[in-house]
Amino acid sequence: MKVEEVPQDKGMIGDCGHEICYAIGDNGRYTLSPSLGWEAKNVVNDQAWAVIAEETRRMHQLVQSGTLSPIAYYQAKHQMDIGLLARYVDMAKWRVKRHRRPEVFRRLPERILQRYAAVFGVSPTELKTIPKTFSPELIRHR
Repeated sequence: MKVEEVPQDKGMIGDCGHEICYAIGDNGRYTLSPSLGWEAKNVVNDQAWAVIAEETRRMHQLVQSGTLSPIAYYQAKHQMDIGLLARYVDMAKWRVKRHRRPEVFRRLPERILQRYAAVFGVSPTELKTIPKTFSPELIRHR
């Protein structure tokens, strides 16, 4: 697309700035051009955030019901699968899966809780709890 055709549809970045994309300049060569966004991209991003919010809400409910430990909520909130979280906390996947069980989580030593807390950017005390009510704003655009 040409520089003058670069979309300027406000979206996720809003008034916070712009993104840079490639466009064809007057000389026929690619050049960098600022854009506020593109409607199609905004729709797809909104749909992706809706899926993330729904998964996090589901994990919130499972933690509230006592089915899973708070690790599952923070994992969903930070968009991590078991493998990624295991790599960040430097543990085997089977251990991370086991730590998602509430009865196992309650017995974790402080040093293990600190590893998870550091990854999620919370204190070990905060890691032991989750918000009383779920709000999608808690996860969006961290």
